Amino acid sequence: MLSIHSDDHFMRQALMLAEQAYEEGEIPIGAVVVANYRIVGKGYNQTERLHDPTAHAEMLAITAACEYFGAKYLQDCTLFVTIEPCVMCAGAIKWAQLGRVVYGASEPKTGFSRHQPSLLHPKTIVQGGVESDACRGLMQAFFQEKRKK
Repeated sequence: MLSIHSDDHFMRQALMLAEQAYEEGEIPIGAVVVANYRIVGKGYNQTERLHDPTAHAEMLAITAACEYFGAKYLQDCTLFVTIEPCVMCAGAIKWAQLGRVVYGASEPKTGFSRHQPSLLHPKTIVQGGVESDACRGLMQAFFQEKRKK
């Protein structure tokens, strides 16, 4: 049985948001910000819908969490995101001083660790590979479908 306090549980919440993005024709990435085992911010990619290249899942989840707390720092929070954050999102993670980042599948082309591994705040703990098969599978299905069209 899956604990509601586990990384897998929160990654599955992010995956549900990624599936929503997929259904809307967006790149299927979802993110949740968690504090004390409670989701305080969530988002999924909405760059097409909002006509905004910065409307990534991580950015929207961080904004929602900051609004929830009425603060710009999230040191006691964990960001769960289905795909490794890009450099832009890593910059936002650094400025928000997130305590921890957990991602599903790595992103070898645009992921921050390939381009700028030291971009995150020095105290931020990073863990990858949580529910990685499901996260990667959703992305692969999305792009296979796009190539068919």
